[in-house]
Amino acid sequence: MTRCLDCFIAWKGNENTSDIILELKRSPLVANIFVLCPEPIEIESAKVLVSKNPYSTETIELIADNTTSKFALISLQNNQLQIGQFAIERIIQLAINSDASMIYSDYYELKNGVRSNHPVIDYQFGSLRDDFNFGPVQIFRQNILKEFTSENYPEWSQAGYYSLRLLASRRGDICRIPEFLFTMDEMDTRKSGEKQFDYVSGDARLKQIEMEEACTAHLKEIDGFLSSDFKPVDFSGSFPVEASVIIPVRNRIKTIEDAVDSVLSQKANFDFNLIVVDNHSNDDTTEILKNYKDDRLIHITPERENLGIGGCWNEAVFHQECGRFAVQLDSDDLYFDENTLQKIVDKFYEEKCAMVIGSYQMCNFDLEEIPPGLIDHKEWTPDNGPNNALRINGLGAPRAFSTPILREIRIPNTSYGEDYAVGLAISRIYKIGRIYDAIYRCRRWEDNSDASLDIAKQNVHNAYKDSLRTFELKARIQLNKEKAGN
Repeated sequence: MTRCLDCFIAWKGNENTSDIILELKRSPLVANIFVLCPEPIEIESAKVLVSKNPYSTETIELIADNTTSKFALISLQNNQLQIGQFAIERIIQLAINSDASMIYSDYYELKNGVRSNHPVIDYQFGSLRDDFNFGPVQIFRQNILKEFTSENYPEWSQAGYYSLRLLASRRGDICRIPEFLFTMDEMDTRKSGEKQFDYVSGDARLKQIEMEEACTAHLKEIDGFLSSDFKPVDFSGSFPVEASVIIPVRNRIKTIEDAVDSVLSQKANFDFNLIVVDNHSNDDTTEILKNYKDDRLIHITPERENLGIGGCWNEAVFHQECGRFAVQLDSDDLYFDENTLQKIVDKFYEEKCAMVIGSYQMCNFDLEEIPPGLIDHKEWTPDNGPNNALRINGLGAPRAFSTPILREIRIPNTSYGEDYAVGLAISRIYKIGRIYDAIYRCRRWEDNSDASLDIAKQNVHNAYKDSLRTFELKARIQLNKEKAGN
């Protein structure tokens, strides 16, 4: 092979950067080596490109302008990096043979001096979330970078790289190599649940706005953009009560009383009930529920023993005592105050919507507020929320639904992402109302389902949500074609 690769690596510290340069120079494929630095410095055997923000439009254009070879290796994370045996040769070989527009691979992770496998997941048509993990190194074809410079993207400080890989997805395949070609030092040792809300920290709001702009432009390019012409919701029909709160539960002896009490203490100008779907608890949860003497509490134990959270929801939604609106409460959470249910139902009638999503306060087991505090999902806007929903990994809580529409759509029988799937499907056709004040307390404790997930489980979850986005995106494209045909 002839030299066909220009390499662009973010400044990773003098010693490690020098090591990487030496590794890259050993490959007969590498033509030029560039180091992206915040300040101009001298580095032996490499050209320095001054870049204040590696993910900005300006930096991607700088990379494109300096790419003269057929491929560009880009490593923008400032974590220390090691290159595996013949990793460069392998990734270029597959890039040539596949004609992919972008290539990435699995990698090893060094955390506290311990090396472990860090597989990533395959890119899907609907993999639009901006936090998709491509690992520490990606390979782009030169023509993708050159086209980027001709697109006249806004001067984003955060969304330049995101737009580049969206462009790559429109021009060809984004392919994963299921081989561990690189090693990256991971300095962030937090558990999965502690990283979940990073997007609301620091300058995250500016980043969210830029990412939304980039994603919206991409959706318009592929005809997946939705205009805000929502189908009106019909609230007619007879129901046993106006609203039903639904709690799926299994083995929540420590929290179920708090959840139930927060529902039964609600004050509203309409009738409501509480449907608890007890998914075959084998601790004392069932006994606690049986001790309640309130007629508003309907305690169900499903006949099926293979139900996830979504399946439990279906049991409640199709129950004859389910009200006009079905309102969510998780078994370890509780409503913010006695007015939550009233606020949710009022929002349905105020905005004529099919779904209402509230905001929640993060708290510990003792209900003391913890960072980041209020999670209000302000990245949702009335006009563009349904489009932006394809970029983010969740829609907020609590969630409430028009029961007839929920019965029509049904909920996937899973215990992760089931609410997101329904929200995407509803947002394609109907309006979703938002409440930006805290109406819900979300407990974070060791028994949360996402408190500490290993890489394999995180990958399963992310791949599933990407599949939901893929199906939804295809449905939206089909809907737009049908509208255009009319």
